[in-house]
Amino acid sequence: MQTRNTKGFTLVEIMIVVVIIGLLAAMAIPAFQKVRANSQDKAVTNNLRQLSSAADQYYLETGNTTVNSSELVGTNTTQYIKVIQTVANEVYTNLTQGSALTATGVSRQRTITYSN
Repeated sequence: MQTRNTKGFTLVEIMIVVVIIGLLAAMAIPAFQKVRANSQDKAVTNNLRQLSSAADQYYLETGNTTVNSSELVGTNTTQYIKVIQTVANEVYTNLTQGSALTATGVSRQRTITYSN
């Protein structure tokens, strides 16, 4: 008489586990993308805040009312910010005294504006 080995999982049990994992992933991925976008937006807003402060300092020292954001960033002693880390391929616009600052192309889809 032969005895059959009944240890292990059946194909149906494995398929059910795969379906459950798929459902959990389907719920988790959109939440992760939302958290990631929120984090990027906060980082870009912080960069805009730093650029705004640097621009205000520039306006006070030079008397000019407009400045290109690239003139504020650098490692030499005349720059106001050492480094601006882009987090979502954003581009910062020129700054004009008294107007809001804008970062365009955030993750190739959003625009963020900051005004102090």
